[in-house]
Amino acid sequence: RAAASRPPRGGARGSPAATVPSPRRRCATMADVKRLFNEEMGFCSRETSTMYEIKPGFVQGMNVPGRFYVNEALERLVFDELRSFSRQSSNVGGFLPAIKQIGNVAALPGICKYSIGLPDVHSGYGFAIGNVAAFDMGNPESVVSPGGVGFDINCGVRLVRTNLLLSDVMPVKERLAQSLFDHIPVGVGSMGIIPTKQQDLEEALQLGIDWSLREGYAWPEDKEHCEEYGRMLNADPNKVSSRAKKRGLPQLGTLGAGNHYAEIQVVDEIYDEFVAKKMGIDQKGQVCVMIHSGSRGLGHQVATDSLVEMERAMTRDNIKTNDRQLACARINSVEGQNYMKGMSAAANYAWVNRSSMTFLTRQAFAKVFNQSPEDLDMHVIYDVSHNIAKVEEHMVDGHCKQLLVHRKGSTRAFPPHHPLIPVDYQLTGQPVIVGGTMGTCSYVLTGTDQGMRDTFGSTCHGAGRALSRNKSRNNLDYGDVLKRLEDMGISIRVASPKLIMEEAPESYKDVTQVVQTCHDANISKMAVKLKPIAVVKG
Repeated sequence: RAAASRPPRGGARGSPAATVPSPRRRCATMADVKRLFNEEMGFCSRETSTMYEIKPGFVQGMNVPGRFYVNEALERLVFDELRSFSRQSSNVGGFLPAIKQIGNVAALPGICKYSIGLPDVHSGYGFAIGNVAAFDMGNPESVVSPGGVGFDINCGVRLVRTNLLLSDVMPVKERLAQSLFDHIPVGVGSMGIIPTKQQDLEEALQLGIDWSLREGYAWPEDKEHCEEYGRMLNADPNKVSSRAKKRGLPQLGTLGAGNHYAEIQVVDEIYDEFVAKKMGIDQKGQVCVMIHSGSRGLGHQVATDSLVEMERAMTRDNIKTNDRQLACARINSVEGQNYMKGMSAAANYAWVNRSSMTFLTRQAFAKVFNQSPEDLDMHVIYDVSHNIAKVEEHMVDGHCKQLLVHRKGSTRAFPPHHPLIPVDYQLTGQPVIVGGTMGTCSYVLTGTDQGMRDTFGSTCHGAGRALSRNKSRNNLDYGDVLKRLEDMGISIRVASPKLIMEEAPESYKDVTQVVQTCHDANISKMAVKLKPIAVVKG
C-alpha cells in the first residue's frame, strides 16, 4: 500500500496549476542522452543478492551513486519500467521509471552518500515512492524538496493491539466490521465527527498528539509509542495557508480514500518471540487493528503551495535539477524554512488524525464487546510515518553529521539502544509497521545497526504498486475483487466499491518479497506477520 503521492489534479482545487510541474508536462533535461536498455544496464551492477548500485553517469550531474534493494523476484518490475522507457522515442513526457528518479535525486545539491531505493520502490512525483535521500545540514547548498516527502505529508501506519483472540472475534466479526465502519468517517470528502473549531485546528497543528492528549482523545502511553513522540517541535501553523486549513478543518479524524484503511488483523506468525512480547503480542491468533492514513487535504495543499514558492526560489538561486518535479529550495532559505515549518504542522495534523481514529476504534470495540478499551488492552504498539523529512544525526565518512533525511514511501527503522526510540523498545529496535495489500498479510519489523549505516535508518513501507491506478481500474472488476475477499473470509466495508480495483492485490508487488529483501539485506528484521479478517476502506 504505497503512500499516496499523487500530483494535484487540475491545480489541487483552485491552486495555480500552471506553476506546479505536471507529470504529463514533464520537462526532462536528462533527455540529452537517449540510450538502449543494454546501455542503461551498463550503469547498474548487482553488488549483493539484495542490492544494485547505480553508477554516476546514469543521469547527468549525479553527485553520489544510487542504490536500490531488490531480490531476484522483484528486480523484473524495476527493469521492465526501464526497458519500456528505453523504447520511447523521446525522454520527454509521461512518468520516469523509478530507477531514473533515484538517479535524478542523486544529482540534487548537498546529497550525502547515496540516493536509495527500497524494495517497494516505484515511480512517483519527482522522487520515486520508496526513495530515501539525506542532505548535509552543514552544506549551504543543501536543499529540501517537497517531492521527497510526497503530497500526503506524514501518511503513516499505526498498530493497536488487543487481548482478544480470533475465537473471541469470529462470532461478532461482521458486527465489529460494521461498528468500525460506522465510527470512522471514510471516503473522499468524508467529514470528521469529533467537534473541531478553527482554534482547535490551530492548536492541533502546533501541538500534534499533545492536543489529542489534552482533549482526551489519546492515552499518555500513545505518545510514547509514536515516531517523534507524535509532535514535530518546529511546526508553525502560520506557514500553513488558509486554503490548506479550510480543507483540513472538516477532515480531522477521517480515514479518506485511496490506499488508506482500517484493518482488523490477527497474528499469523511470530518470528521473534522476545520482540513480540515486548510489543505485547504473546500468541498466534491475537487480534490487532492497523490504521493507515495521513494529513488529508491539508497536507496536499501544503505541498502544492510550497512547490509554487520553490519554483521561484530555484530561479532566484539558480538551482538546476534534472526534473521540474524535483522543485526544491536551499534548506536555510526563507522558502526552505517555510516548507519545513508548514510540513511539520501538517505532520502534527496527521498524528492527531490517527489519534482521533484510534479513539473511535476503541469506542467501536468497546461497544461490540461491552468492555472498556482499557480492559481490552487496546494499547498502541507503534505509529510510524512513511512520508516525511526530518533532521537526524548519522555517521558519514566517520563523522557524525546533522542530515535532513527525506523518506518518501519509506519508514524510519532505528536500531536497538537509539536514544530516540521508547524505553520499551531499547533492546529490540524501533518497531516498523509494514502494511500489505488489501487481503494480504502485513508485517512488523524492527530496525538494525546495519540499516542505520546503509540506509540512514530506513526500510520499506508497504508492497509498492506494480500497476498504475488507471491500469488497475481497466484490468480488474470490482465485483471479482470483492468476491475473492469474501472467499478468503475477509469482511469488507467500503465507501466507494468501484475504486476497490485500485487496491486489489494484483495492483501491488508481493509484500512478503519486499519484507524478505529488507530482512536478507539486514536493514530491518522480521518480527511478526499479521493477516486481515476485516477491512474498512474509503
